[in-house]
Parts: sequence; structure tokens; C-alpha cells
Amino acid sequence: MFIIKNNYYFYIENTQSLDLDCIKKNKKISIIYRNNEEQENYIDLYKFRQKCRINNFKFYVANNFKLAAYCKADGLYLSSYNKKFYSKLKYNLIGSAHNTKEIYEKIKQGCKTIFLSRLFKVSYKSNQDYLGVVKFNLLKKKHIDLVPLGGINNSNLLMLNMVNSNGFALLSEIKKKPVIANRLF
Repeated sequence: MFIIKNNYYFYIENTQSLDLDCIKKNKKISIIYRNNEEQENYIDLYKFRQKCRINNFKFYVANNFKLAAYCKADGLYLSSYNKKFYSKLKYNLIGSAHNTKEIYEKIKQGCKTIFLSRLFKVSYKSNQDYLGVVKFNLLKKKHIDLVPLGGINNSNLLMLNMVNSNGFALLSEIKKKPVIANRLF
């Protein structure tokens, strides 16, 4: 069974965590480079960006405008903790949020797309809340372009067809099983 959406977002923490040759060329795929721990080699990152361009994948850099400019990224990703205002930039801005207050902050920052975190229950935070399909769809009515994120894995992948969204984002599942990207099409 296939998941039919207009956009697929994959988070990566380094350029080696995702083999672009395993993924079919598709304009629907966006890759978000989010590396908070170690310094990435700029040359390797630039080569990865070029490979994304060849495969028609959009490439975003998280929370680092200078790195995004160096790589000639398609846009900038703003994490939920990032409160800086980038609304005057000519970059395509996407952001993440965990509640309605953060959603409104991201709208003020100029984000066109907002990832709303924890659609499904995750294994690493047992006492944290998650939205579920019904609550997400109710929030979606109020806000223009929300994308679900969190808890999406092989077992609940088909439930994404019930979510009223143009796309979805994968974080930990793409690290564990990069082959999941081929199941989407």
C-alpha cells in the first residue's frame, strides 16, 4: 500500500545517514539537515546538496542561516525553540511546533509550513502527550499548512492516509530503516 501525499520530509543529522541513490527521483521529497552535535564538513555538505539538486529533492538547513546560504539551500528550517524572526528573508521558511502557542509564533516568524510534533505515541517519551489523527485534523482546520511529525513508523504508516495534510515528516524512522522511503511511493 502506498501513502499518497504531496510532500515527504526526511530529517537527517549527517550526510551519511541517508543514501540518496536508494530513493527514487521525486520533486515531492524535501530533506532537512539538522545537526546540533558535531561540526559537518562544509565540502561534504555542499556535495550532498548538489546530489539533492540532481535528484530534484528540496534541501533545508535547520537554524543556521549562514550554512543555508553557503549550501544554497532551498530554505531554512526553524526548530520550535528558535524564536528569532526571519520574516524578511527571501528563503522558504518551515518550522516546527508542539502546541498552538508555538504554531502562532511560527506564523509570526514567516513560516509557510509548520510541522506539528507527535502525531502518534513515541517509545522514547512514555509520559508525553501525542495528538492522534482526530486532534490533528481538528487543528488542521484552523491552520493552513500543518504537517504531522512524530511517532510515524512502519506499523502506523497507513494511518497517514486519514490525516488531512499535504505531507508528513519522518525523523527517527528514516535513521532506523532508510528503506522505508521506497515504501512511500
